[in-house]
Amino acid sequence: MIQKKRRNSKTDVSVMAVEEIQLQALDFGDVGLELKDLNLNYFDVNAKQKYSEETRYMKPKVYVKPKGFYAYDNALKLAKELRLDFGERADVVVNGSFIFGDFIEAYLLAQKAICKRMIVSTLSLSENNVDSFHNLMAKGWIEQLDLVISHYFYSHERYKLIPYVYKRLDLDDKFQMAVAFVHTKVIAFETKGGRKIVIHGSANLRSSGNVEAFTIEENPELFDFYVGIYDGILERYATVNKASTRRELWHEIGGGKLNKKNP
Repeated sequence: MIQKKRRNSKTDVSVMAVEEIQLQALDFGDVGLELKDLNLNYFDVNAKQKYSEETRYMKPKVYVKPKGFYAYDNALKLAKELRLDFGERADVVVNGSFIFGDFIEAYLLAQKAICKRMIVSTLSLSENNVDSFHNLMAKGWIEQLDLVISHYFYSHERYKLIPYVYKRLDLDDKFQMAVAFVHTKVIAFETKGGRKIVIHGSANLRSSGNVEAFTIEENPELFDFYVGIYDGILERYATVNKASTRRELWHEIGGGKLNKKNP
């Protein structure tokens, strides 16, 4: 909120009433503006009110909040109250105390949604975010997790948080991480119930202390679009070696069937 203040009377700057301004005394010749082109009806000015330099800010309009728009400061509360059916979307504004990574875990548990695959693109994340994804994977809520992080974040955390990411999330060959010059904040996941959910906006996984906004929607077309984009990034910039283990290789070439006699 901006408060209106008048200057100290000791200063030599006086406050002039709007009606005292003589438009005829103003010279607009240098900018090519004629007085007949100036329509004062476009200005929301009360001629009886005096204005100083600090009063040039107008109070913003307040609009009625339509259904499907939310403002929350608590990730757990939003996850419990948000219900998203096929083809529906919701736009959310959250404050600086809202931790987006907490919302992901809370939303899956509240909706009892098991993800066949989740793609996460974020500029940054925290150790708590990593632990959250570990719990979801270990308990079967996420069957495959693909993480796309920024090169900037990787370069600053390569000896700190990055080793922790591999240690906690590389479970049973269900994890992949790509490092690229990306600034996108998108989460896309497909549930076993057939929903294709996309969450996109300004929020990273960890709290930033800023007001953030994001949209969550059940949108198969948008989901497929982002999967195509991030599959290309993951294919080129993947950091986890997915080469077959010896056991997998042996199974792929016949599992010892070559040594068995033909019937």
